[in-house]
Amino acid sequence: MTASHYRPRKGLGHWGQVLGTHAALLIYTAFALFPVLLVVLNSFKSRRAIFRSPYALPNRETWDLIGYQKVLDGANFGLYFRNSLIVTVGALLIILLVSSMASHALAAYNFRGNTLMGLYLAIGIMIPIRLGTVSILRLTVALNLVDTLWALILVYVAQGIPLAVFILTQFMRQVPGDLKDAARIDGASEYRIYTLVLPLVRPALGTVAVFNMIPIWNDLWFPLVLASSEKSKTVILGAQVFLGQYVNDWNAVLASLTLAMIPIIALYIIFSRQLIRGLTSGAVK
Repeated sequence: MTASHYRPRKGLGHWGQVLGTHAALLIYTAFALFPVLLVVLNSFKSRRAIFRSPYALPNRETWDLIGYQKVLDGANFGLYFRNSLIVTVGALLIILLVSSMASHALAAYNFRGNTLMGLYLAIGIMIPIRLGTVSILRLTVALNLVDTLWALILVYVAQGIPLAVFILTQFMRQVPGDLKDAARIDGASEYRIYTLVLPLVRPALGTVAVFNMIPIWNDLWFPLVLASSEKSKTVILGAQVFLGQYVNDWNAVLASLTLAMIPIIALYIIFSRQLIRGLTSGAVK
């Protein structure tokens, strides 16, 4: 038997390690998905069934769609949904455009202050943006952007750019310099070179999109502070409509939260392949 055909046997220790790893991941997945499944299942129950048997599956006696009827008929859920979609998609597009251009400049050109600028952007990862809520609110009032979707979009763009630049810069530096030099010899402009490099870092773009879209969609803090009027409420803030001081309409709350999960799960599925590629890039040659 030649060396090329030799395959080492995998012992019991290897399979035990594999089974242990998968068991740990399955347990973690079960704990992570349990609250989500609990919300979804109870959204199809009557109010009495929610409190009497919250962990039971809905059946013929407990099945009730009153929560979805209240959400779709009694509240401006369509408006809230549209606002969240506009804010999330708009912020993601600006984050990807600005951060990819900045990362291309930091990775492709050696200029004075290159490292200092990278460190400056990295500070934005370490300092939570919510610490500047008061200053952001004052700036929003000065720019006359209170209760507008633009206020939320700009805040989320400022929040997402530091991490996006940090991730994309590392991927941009892995693009061969010969490819860029060949494009320059052929007469391509710097903007044309940027568009040529962009498809090569598509896994990183998917990773950045996933890391930003979930916190943006699920955020409650900045919509509550900057855009709490009826015309600019997001879907997460809109769910608070059914939470009263004395009586909480849990059917409507759970139904609205279930409907709010659908788009973010869909977006995650779309970008999941690119996310896995981005996380595992460079793991093997």
